[in-house]
Amino acid sequence: MLVWLVGLWAYKCFLLVGVWFDLNTEQNFEHFMNQSLSVGVVSAGLGCMQQVHKDCGGIIRQCSSSSHARGIVGHRIWSEIPEVQARCISDVKADTDHTSFITGTLSLKEENEVHLIRLSSDGTELVCEGLFSHPNEIWDLASCPFDQRIFSTVYSTGESHGAAIWQIPELYGELNSPQLERITSLDSQVGKIKCILWWPSGRHDKLISIDEENLSLWSLDLSKKAAQVQSQESAGVMHYLSGGAWDPHDTNAVAATCESSIQFWDLRTMKKTNSVEHAHVRNVDYNPKKKHVLMTAEDESGIRIWDLRKPKVPIQELPGHTHWTWAVRYNPEYDGLILSSGTDSTVNLWLASPSSNDGLISESLVDSPTRRIDPLLNSYSDYEDSIYGLAWSSREPWIFASLSYDGRVVVESVKPFLSRK
Repeated sequence: MLVWLVGLWAYKCFLLVGVWFDLNTEQNFEHFMNQSLSVGVVSAGLGCMQQVHKDCGGIIRQCSSSSHARGIVGHRIWSEIPEVQARCISDVKADTDHTSFITGTLSLKEENEVHLIRLSSDGTELVCEGLFSHPNEIWDLASCPFDQRIFSTVYSTGESHGAAIWQIPELYGELNSPQLERITSLDSQVGKIKCILWWPSGRHDKLISIDEENLSLWSLDLSKKAAQVQSQESAGVMHYLSGGAWDPHDTNAVAATCESSIQFWDLRTMKKTNSVEHAHVRNVDYNPKKKHVLMTAEDESGIRIWDLRKPKVPIQELPGHTHWTWAVRYNPEYDGLILSSGTDSTVNLWLASPSSNDGLISESLVDSPTRRIDPLLNSYSDYEDSIYGLAWSSREPWIFASLSYDGRVVVESVKPFLSRK
């Protein structure tokens, strides 16, 4: 009974820098109240003791030894979801008070989970703020840019893919965490939905769904908990869409990945305006600091940066990864700073050349002359599986989170690669 009361009292999960935690969905209720989050210190020393804490239904294991944690390099926090696969993570942009990420699992079990994670204000703890059941495998997840409690998921029901808008309840993190509220479904009834794109910034009632065959523009009414297709257009015969990005500089423009090409759409007419051919694209991202600049992750060519005014030839090519380059992300604040991840179990940090940024790349990003020669600033390889999820923090743009298929989430700081002021 005393242990149980201590568990109720320990309301917050915490994770010191150099600590890993497990989001373990395999244990059941009899194992410490529906065990779903275990946090532990992995240390080279001895003297670890175990304490039971209720928060998020979990166990916290703390090391009484002061030995250096095994596998920790620099400012790194990692977590694991053992025996549970995962592939999507998103920055919670609307949370201006915390550095937050939201992630979801991809388990064959009937129930999956969504985890809300926050970094403490001093950057020394990673706090599990909420753990919620999700009915299906989560293939895509995106946080609403104007409400930190709202997010979208694309999920698999086994035979088909659906999508929905969800809301996190106001009270969470208690013994019986409230369920997510499904605000509305985004089922186009046409093809398998691949991703949901929110309006790039600020409050707006428009969002986009991309399925295998169509690009659909939705009108979302949160007060009525409803969404309707405002316009829809097919990608054409023998074209299969797989993802896309919304241009932050022109909200009428969207790029959609389409097997061996990128298609560009004008949302006013829902017509294709341009394309980049012969690009086996896995992922695409717009440069938030420069108009007309877009980056692609490609199977064979690694990373390519394009000036959309001259789309026939890329303005820069980066080697990418030793296997498929799966995801690419521009930093939201530091122009030219790029993240990529791949199926080679590696995250790479790049600095694009000045020519790919109109010659205006910030010298403050470069802390040594050699950085101007070698675009690869650092390679993070402490993973054991393919890395599909990648997200910069919009609140603290020197921090990023990555998610590998085996469920490991790593939070890193790139401050060592920014100049000292």
